[in-house]
Amino acid sequence: MEASWLHALTITVLVAAADSAQGWYAQKLLNDLMENYSSALRPVEDTDKALNVTLQITLSQIKDMDERNQVLIAYLWIRQTWHDAYLKWDKEEYDGLEVIRIPSSLVWRPDIVLYNKADDDFSGPVDTNVVLRYNGEITWDAPAITKSSCVVDVAYFPFDSQQCNLTFGSWTYNGNQVDITMAMDSGDLSDFVENVEWECHGMPATKSVIMYGCCSDPYPDITYTVLLQRRSSFYIFNLLLPCFLISFLAPLGFYLPADSGEKVSLGVTVLLALTVFQLMVAESMPPSESVPLIGKYYIATMTMITASTALTIFIMNIHFCGAEAKPVPHWAKVLIIDYMSKIFFVYEVGENCASGQSQDDHHGHKHNQLHPHQDTGHARSHVQSEHNGVPSYLSHSNGCLKDPSKSYCPDEDKQDVLVRNVEYIASCFREQRANCAKGAEWKKVAKVMDRIFMWIFFVMVFLMSILIMGRAPSP
Repeated sequence: MEASWLHALTITVLVAAADSAQGWYAQKLLNDLMENYSSALRPVEDTDKALNVTLQITLSQIKDMDERNQVLIAYLWIRQTWHDAYLKWDKEEYDGLEVIRIPSSLVWRPDIVLYNKADDDFSGPVDTNVVLRYNGEITWDAPAITKSSCVVDVAYFPFDSQQCNLTFGSWTYNGNQVDITMAMDSGDLSDFVENVEWECHGMPATKSVIMYGCCSDPYPDITYTVLLQRRSSFYIFNLLLPCFLISFLAPLGFYLPADSGEKVSLGVTVLLALTVFQLMVAESMPPSESVPLIGKYYIATMTMITASTALTIFIMNIHFCGAEAKPVPHWAKVLIIDYMSKIFFVYEVGENCASGQSQDDHHGHKHNQLHPHQDTGHARSHVQSEHNGVPSYLSHSNGCLKDPSKSYCPDEDKQDVLVRNVEYIASCFREQRANCAKGAEWKKVAKVMDRIFMWIFFVMVFLMSILIMGRAPSP
């Protein structure tokens, strides 16, 4: 037991001594390297040769996509690797020390920046330590939150996909001094944190060499294209589905009875609800000539509801035609009342699909059987009496005035007076029934037109939804 304890203590002491020795060698190495070193100059032995810098970008997270300002905010890990000709050592002289980590401010660093940066703060990556190897290879890993400009195309919102470029290059060194190469053909997505709104489908990288107008030297840069696809479930359930359901209320306005007095109010209420949704979409979209797909759907639905409200007002005027209106034209009776009412199953109370005539026609036929003829002389007497301001049941016969309640002419037969009075009452009743039948016909025309437009607008809503959603690009 005591021997094992002494053995463990001996190992601990040896490890501590080795670490202490390595620490001493590391301090000595740093002092030797920095003795005549300058971080201001490009670390190459031959100034005519270019210094190769290897760039690798790791996309960690998409923090935000500001469509209105067209700015992509991303969290990146930036790795830069290059060789410093003045930071080499023989590892055997320093107890086999191969790697040391020193502050990045002590060594020369390439001035690689994000060209399409859209941030007020022009500071670069965080000043983290660099990893220095004995052969002069320097690796600098630094995190950075970047705000880059991105051209956002919202034509197919909320089923849109975006391509945002991240272009990196040296700000002052040309291609003959610092050459940038890609460590990988694309950005690294192995540590990507999923975003609730966007899916990342890749990050391909391309290298290009550009000749700017200010300078005759080539300037290489590397562009990483972030391929983003919007998750549309949120917008479907919060913007599209309510609009789809509200749009189905517009055809139902034709089914609402005209006597309820709420047909126009329903259309106006639906129009205001869609206006609110349209404003919500417009506030989040950038002002551009490209109208979003959902915006087109809202505009088409609002146009349809406006048309349905206008047609409702027109049909209500037909419904409330009174006795002073003209009779229903013959073509309207044949086309709308006889045929269209059967096609769209519009029947009055007590009427079914097997009945050939309405109840008004049936009662009118019975009434004509009870009164097959009418005395034209009595009719002329009735009209003349009305024009003279004398009631029809008061008439002159043989120069005397007679009243059914009193007999002023004893020669007149009381039975004839009673018959004339009954005929007058019957004519007034027939006139009233004719006016009611004329009003009922106009109401029947309005009801059939309501049913026709209801089914037409139902089909329009369905087809419009299919056409708009069918234009959405496949992911």
